[in-house]
Amino acid sequence: MPIESAHHPLTVAVVGATGLVGRTMIEILAERDFPVGELRPLASRAGGRTISFGGREWPVEVATPQAFEGVDIAIFSAGGGTSKVLAPEAAARGAVVVDNSSQWRMEPGVPLVVAGVNDEDAAEHEGIIANPNCSTMQLMPLFKALRDAVGMKRVIVDTYQAVSGSGNKAVAELEGQVKAYAAGEPLEASVYPYPIAFNVLPHIDVFREDGYTKEEWKVTVETRKILHLPELPVSCTAVRVPVITSHSEAVHVELEGSMGPDEARELFAGVPGVIVRDDPANAVYPLPIDGAGVDDVFVGRIRADASLPAGKGLAFWVVSDNLRKGAATNAVEIAEVVVRNDWLRKASERVTGIA
Repeated sequence: MPIESAHHPLTVAVVGATGLVGRTMIEILAERDFPVGELRPLASRAGGRTISFGGREWPVEVATPQAFEGVDIAIFSAGGGTSKVLAPEAAARGAVVVDNSSQWRMEPGVPLVVAGVNDEDAAEHEGIIANPNCSTMQLMPLFKALRDAVGMKRVIVDTYQAVSGSGNKAVAELEGQVKAYAAGEPLEASVYPYPIAFNVLPHIDVFREDGYTKEEWKVTVETRKILHLPELPVSCTAVRVPVITSHSEAVHVELEGSMGPDEARELFAGVPGVIVRDDPANAVYPLPIDGAGVDDVFVGRIRADASLPAGKGLAFWVVSDNLRKGAATNAVEIAEVVVRNDWLRKASERVTGIA
């Protein structure tokens, strides 16, 4: 359903428009009938390329500070370095930035938002709103439901992440290694330290001094910020797997109150955008191929955590498309929240008493 706003049609810039997530963002802007009057696709180089949108071709422009003149909303998916430099430039020119990189997520004063989970935080923006990590994203609708129903005491999550999270080159490398294997040729790796085909790598992003990777740290601190649970214990192990699209996660949650698996199924089934697929006796459970190309979060294998007293813990399996719900869709949904609530101006520039 088209969103209603006194501000449309809007000028929307997409930074990183030629990348995997950037292209998906543009597709979703069209799918959701976002009120785009002018699309401004931006990239590190133009090269005469164009982007199809709304029945016409839009030329790709080089992302510079001047490219944000007259932009209402700028959606970034071009890496932290680009966001660090250009997001403040866009905001200074009056745009609301929705940034998909990790650059601003933990910055004090920058809202970190999952649409439908903490929309109200977006009202406090001062020009930049951060989009969470894809692995964090798909957990949040379920965690919010548990937090509100019985409270959460501790979380352990293991992620099994698709190569598309590393971009076009990683997808091409996996496909190339599969072909090389079939041809009896050596598997050459350049994107990852080892071949990813027929392999798993317990290594996503750089390792920190505490032994966790930066990816694992992101899941921990982002979960706390989004849920407003700054002391919640979270431990994560992030693993890269030879899947092109959709991240999968094995989750264990210790609860403050009590809840059994049947109650959890009913609770999750009532969460918008969540599909319960949970009949393991008949081999019904979420798979990466289920999540690919859609915006739903799939959950299954819902059971009691056997390591905890009855009713005090749950274990479950979560799958979602890392390019769509995990990145592009939520970015567009954040933009919808901003427009729908008339939050295009910075919080400090609006009158008090925001509705």
